[in-house]
Amino acid sequence: MPGGGVVAIGKFDALHLGHREVLARACSAAGKRQLPSVLLTFEPLPEEFFVGNDARARLTRFSSKWRLVEALGCVDTMACLRFDRALSRQPAEAFVLDTLVKGLGARAVFVGEDFRFGHQRKGDAALLEEMGRQHGFEVTAVPAIGDAAGRISSSRVHHALAGNRLDEAAELLGRPYRLHGRVRPGDKRGAQIGFPTANLALGHRPPPLAGIYVVRAEGLPGGARHGMANVGTSPAVGGTRRLLEVHFPGFDGDLYGHLLAVDFLHWLRAEEKFGSRGELTEAIRADIEAGEGWLRAQGRRWSAG
Repeated sequence: MPGGGVVAIGKFDALHLGHREVLARACSAAGKRQLPSVLLTFEPLPEEFFVGNDARARLTRFSSKWRLVEALGCVDTMACLRFDRALSRQPAEAFVLDTLVKGLGARAVFVGEDFRFGHQRKGDAALLEEMGRQHGFEVTAVPAIGDAAGRISSSRVHHALAGNRLDEAAELLGRPYRLHGRVRPGDKRGAQIGFPTANLALGHRPPPLAGIYVVRAEGLPGGARHGMANVGTSPAVGGTRRLLEVHFPGFDGDLYGHLLAVDFLHWLRAEEKFGSRGELTEAIRADIEAGEGWLRAQGRRWSAG
């Protein structure tokens, strides 16, 4: 990178408050030095490469990570290294030289205090500092942020979402948990019973969510709206693919091709399989009524975000 830059390194899965502190420190330093700020991350996540399908659910797809970073408004460049066999076997010192010094021209590097890198995770902040002195870049290991329950981490966000504790997850994230997706044609089974849905694919590593939720979505014609979301396979209508399906009460527009940002606000119930279309219809009506009651208690309504 001509002239060098200030680099923040990490997986940044979920982009929780701890991650945002690392980025905030890096962006502040970049501004003072009048250098570009760079977020350096990895795809797939290292644990996904090593354990494959046994890896835990992904909190943030790469496309969502990029959009969440963009929304912060302070990162100039997001760089991504493919985490493959070659990178997993690269010595920590070679990673510093090839990627940070030669590739990015790092003038300052920011990492979390527990950051590890290189073959067998032998690299740490101390090694970065030692090599920084040799190659002309400063290193800041940012202390973890905590609350009354302990250190804020991706694991805590994961457990909160898996337990449908959305308020807890939002506190750790500094915002509601958000998924992005482009609306694609579905099988129209929801429309057939009077509740059309916007269908968004969740990829091959779906998030740790399942059930029926009250959500808020951006990206609709006319502005943000609240809706009812189902995350899962929709066993009630014989589904098998894992999807995010959102019904917007009172909305009758065409959403195909629209990119939606969906915030999860309140969990209502788990997915169920019903014995008849009539039972399913009554359950959805009850969900909408329950969701509307929750929104009213918050001073909100379906038609406005």
